[in-house]
Amino acid sequence: MTSREKILSAVKANQPDLATLPDVDFLLQEDVDVSEKFIAALTAIGGQVVMVENYTGIKDFIKKNFEQLSRKITTVSQLNDIAEYVEDNSANPHSLENVDYAIIEADLAIAENGAIWVTEDKIRTRVLPFISQHLAVIIRQKDMVPTMHQAYNKIGSNDYGFATFIAGPSKTADIEQSLVLGAHGARSMTIFLMP
Repeated sequence: MTSREKILSAVKANQPDLATLPDVDFLLQEDVDVSEKFIAALTAIGGQVVMVENYTGIKDFIKKNFEQLSRKITTVSQLNDIAEYVEDNSANPHSLENVDYAIIEADLAIAENGAIWVTEDKIRTRVLPFISQHLAVIIRQKDMVPTMHQAYNKIGSNDYGFATFIAGPSKTADIEQSLVLGAHGARSMTIFLMP
């Protein structure tokens, strides 16, 4: 018997007894206003939610609040008249080093913690949400769930090349024990919530 086989045999012989999973049905309350809870959670972690009816509302907000930024990138074709449109994942990540404002879409939003779930097909280039100075994400109210349990029920059976949860702008409290936003990623995060 090789060393590897001895180790694997010892691990296999010393497994804990199987236990049933805890009952978490009490977390799956249906009477929660997911939009309200999501807004409260995201605001608490430094993000901002802007309610818009359509893409025109998004354009108006960006023109009013972020017009001065020099390089805006979007993966949303409806916004290609106000930002540089990234159509596929062929962009060299190094070419995105000077992105001031990125606008992407998300597949899912979680009310309990203000997180969004983004996949590679929505963001095109993996680095985009993390390298931009400011991040804007479009989410529809029908794509919101109350808890992470429900989020995992929706996303758990799919296969993704790359996907991640993002919750609020980048932050750290390591520097002199004070909270710093935008320490190693987007300095601000705006969620455009559409019907």
